Amino acid sequence: MNKNTLSQRIVRYGELIPCRTAFIDTHTPGSDQKENFTIIGAGVSESPDQHVHIHETPGFNIGAAGQPPKCTNSLHTHRTAELFFVHKGTWRFFWGIDGQDGEFIAQEGDVFNIPTGIFRGFENVGNQYGMIMAVLGGDDAGGGVIWAPHVIQTAEKHGLILAETGRLYDTKKGETLPEGVKPMPLLTDTELAEFPVVTEKDVIPHYVARYLDIKAMGNKEVVQVLGAKGMLKDRPGFEIDFLQAGQKNLGQTYTSDQHEIFMVHEGHWRIDVDGESAILAPGDTCAVPPNINRQIQPNVSGPTGLFLVRSTNDEAGYTQGV
Repeated sequence: MNKNTLSQRIVRYGELIPCRTAFIDTHTPGSDQKENFTIIGAGVSESPDQHVHIHETPGFNIGAAGQPPKCTNSLHTHRTAELFFVHKGTWRFFWGIDGQDGEFIAQEGDVFNIPTGIFRGFENVGNQYGMIMAVLGGDDAGGGVIWAPHVIQTAEKHGLILAETGRLYDTKKGETLPEGVKPMPLLTDTELAEFPVVTEKDVIPHYVARYLDIKAMGNKEVVQVLGAKGMLKDRPGFEIDFLQAGQKNLGQTYTSDQHEIFMVHEGHWRIDVDGESAILAPGDTCAVPPNINRQIQPNVSGPTGLFLVRSTNDEAGYTQGV
């Protein structure tokens, strides 16, 4: 990531630019009001209209999904890690080829490190517009999204065709697949049978960290939420710490040999980087490159909470299986 000015490394929540045509279910009733945001890295959007706030990647991508009440993100899977934390609202996560293998309700601040190798979807079950923040493993985020067959088939009925190249074409706008380009093939019954069936008992104890538990564990010291020694033990090429007021050594100047991404959930925070300073508000994201001085501390009384995503040197890119 380029060592440009601090202001150029900050993506403000109020300045996020949405894409409403990012994925194949853009026209599908019940999913047609989604907004997709790419904060760091190009993510997995299938639309050339997607705005990317910071192009350079630190070994992972960061994005967000905004949805009004009753709006659903269709069943899909990824080849790399996908982790969410809820920034606003109440969300239902569900999984399985038909979305029937399990579910749980996530509140603000809850973290879900979704197991690789299963289909997953999510919907806003609150009564206000909701936002969830996502971290995707790898610089190229695994090369795209793998959709459940019925999602692709339903989308075609509403005018959207996904090419084998991973790009969407809207027949309602007169678009057609380029010559020589075929539609994305559907997964076969044999391929679908290879996906495991996992229950809530398999998933929730090992892949979910509740925000109240995170805050309680991080009352006096920085707590690792995701990592080899974390509440969620995984090594997908990044790790996540949780910071809040009152923790030991918070506010001291330090350096890191890894990229660090500061994502504010609660409160306002002052960040100082290599002689520059800024105030981060809830929903803001700040990317700090390696080997420069940085300092972070709360700048307000009351509840505070910040997720710190850090790149790691896990060559294998290990992620939890199921």
